[in-house]
Amino acid sequence: MMKRVFAALASALALAACSQDGADARQSDDSEFTEAERAEIRDLARDYILENPEIIEEALIELQRRARARELEAYVASIERNADAIYNDPRDPSIGPEDAEIVVVEFMDYKCGYCRIANRWVDTIREQHGDRVRFVFKEYPILGEESREAARAALAALRQGEELYFDFHTTMIQASGPLPSDRIDSFAAAAGINVAQMREDMEDPAIEAHLEDVYRLGRMLGADGTPFFIVDGTPIPGANMEALNTALEAALEG
Repeated sequence: MMKRVFAALASALALAACSQDGADARQSDDSEFTEAERAEIRDLARDYILENPEIIEEALIELQRRARARELEAYVASIERNADAIYNDPRDPSIGPEDAEIVVVEFMDYKCGYCRIANRWVDTIREQHGDRVRFVFKEYPILGEESREAARAALAALRQGEELYFDFHTTMIQASGPLPSDRIDSFAAAAGINVAQMREDMEDPAIEAHLEDVYRLGRMLGADGTPFFIVDGTPIPGANMEALNTALEAALEG
């Protein structure tokens, strides 16, 4: 009997990071034992865990790994379903050649401090890899009214030229502190933008519709915060420089 008990105990411990299939298998195995044997198995398992508490940590780590893997699978599946809206929306500002080897998409907010950090990475990659990488910017103002006004201003500025947009975009993303209307206008003027025309274009319902479409897309993809990157199909939430560099290097080498 003890051999059977220890075999069952070993199986139970091996399945410490549970799945539904594992639960069903254990339920089936339990039917082979008497109530007394099951009680003895529980006592042995409890004693083993108390003597080796590190297996709890190992099980939790494995559970977290599996959860991250499921989350990544969900992200990737959502990206594949929405590829056209992600990569081919002509309303989105972008920099880099249309036929670049790698496309990097960034959902960003001008009031996000982490987007400021991430923008340095964007600048570095542009310097290092030039025409090999194209960046697509998704205006994703989720941090309040100032964010939304800045995003509307940026999209209105885009109508005056991509270079003007990018200078304006860079200035706003690198700025810290509040973004009231007069500060947005001063940044626009410094970038060479016709501020009066920008303000007029900001009232166009098409700009609001664009922002709403990007918002729905971001929520669909699971972009709960900014920045949210997609590097050659790989989702990377946050300003995770290590993950961004790893994904980009893999894409460039592939």
